[in-house]
Amino acid sequence: MSQGPRSGLAAVSTALLAMSRHLEVRDVLKTIVASARELLDAQYAALGVPDDHGGFAQFVVDGVSDEQWKAIGPLPRQHGILAAMLQEARFERLADVREDPRFEGWPSAHPEMSDFLGVPVRDGDEVIAALFLANKVRPAREDRPPAPDTGHRGDCGFTEDDEELLAILAQHAAIALTNARLYERSRELTIAEERSRLAHELHDAVSQKLFSLRLTAQAAAALVDRDPPRAKDELQQVAALAAEAADELRAAVVELRPAALDEDGLVATLRTHVQVLDRAHTARVTFACRGVRALPAAQEEALLRVAQEALHNALRHSGAEHVEVALGRRGPGTFLRVTDDGCGFDPTTVRRAGRHLGLVSMRDRASGVGGTLTVQSEPGKGTTIEMEAPGG
Repeated sequence: MSQGPRSGLAAVSTALLAMSRHLEVRDVLKTIVASARELLDAQYAALGVPDDHGGFAQFVVDGVSDEQWKAIGPLPRQHGILAAMLQEARFERLADVREDPRFEGWPSAHPEMSDFLGVPVRDGDEVIAALFLANKVRPAREDRPPAPDTGHRGDCGFTEDDEELLAILAQHAAIALTNARLYERSRELTIAEERSRLAHELHDAVSQKLFSLRLTAQAAAALVDRDPPRAKDELQQVAALAAEAADELRAAVVELRPAALDEDGLVATLRTHVQVLDRAHTARVTFACRGVRALPAAQEEALLRVAQEALHNALRHSGAEHVEVALGRRGPGTFLRVTDDGCGFDPTTVRRAGRHLGLVSMRDRASGVGGTLTVQSEPGKGTTIEMEAPGG
């Protein structure tokens, strides 16, 4: 390879180790594209995971700023050269992607690209992603080695060695991506099984108490007129049974605290939740965190539950294209902000109509840990829900 055996192998080893360190799917994808771009001296790198509807479930880029990415607009569709890579499992090495007859243009804010090198990422016979690079960073002309005669039109900056190296990365990317998906699926199944177990326990314990309470209350009602002392005893039993049911319900609720909070903490748990939603919905869901330390258990759970409720509303009711979740420090406390660019609503009208959109429970959770909740929304102007809690 053009870097020389020792430096080339060291760079490949570093890239492969970086891939294997991550278990979250989106972290794996980001590491793959960053490693490929750095290893092969490209200006841009991207990896797209196709969905079943002609688009991409995920599309990760490296070399494009956040501002550029927002200006580009919606994710690309499966067409042109990308479609050929996915549908035909084809390698592509082009001197100028814009001159290829399959090229269908790009948005005005899209960076200009010429040299192109793309490989399919395959898991067995299935193509699970497309990995590509653009704009080879070339050495100064006097230091540039002569380009090999590959039969490709024009002077493509990417070489056969580059293609071979990217193919190796793609093979390991498939392993890393598959492992990350299995890990996330395993966690989801574990959480589902735990919730099912708790639901059965809750039903068995509390429903029995409520059944006994109902029978005792009926007996007390029948005794009120003919035997008041016995009716009083029965009512005391009703009060005791109600207290026991409340205690068991409270214990079950405490046990329902997300296991990931205890294991990973609020930041990692919320980041994972956002990543799962980003894959599951057409809206882009992002997460940013700055300077948050570990919080008391009650605060962490309240912040997570408020975030979950706000995200549910944004993704199910607002029609938003982008939902942003931010977690950070403010003075002596911590703030959580969930913002969407959806249809918005009039909070006053919602209250008068008796529709709460989860706002009551969110306010209760915030006030329960000494925090506050604010809601800003207008029809057609999106919604921002912000919670502040002490600590952090």
